[in-house]
Amino acid sequence: MVTKEALHELIESLPEAVLPEAARRLEELRDDPLLRSLIAAPLEDEELSDEELAALAEAEAERAAGAARYVAHEDLRRDLPW
Repeated sequence: MVTKEALHELIESLPEAVLPEAARRLEELRDDPLLRSLIAAPLEDEELSDEELAALAEAEAERAAGAARYVAHEDLRRDLPW
């Protein structure tokens, strides 16, 4: 379990240059109820359906063949409103 004390120690160990970004991310966590609920949500524990398993197998085959469609992380960050 992470304690506030452990987080304080982590913050103290950060270089000054990254403190604004650390503060921004902590503020997002503090202020965004959706983000907090997603983080706190339980892990999915239902079995995948045959349709879902087939879709995953298809995607993996596309990726392995080099034909998978994907969006680069930089493009995704640019296109999303946040």
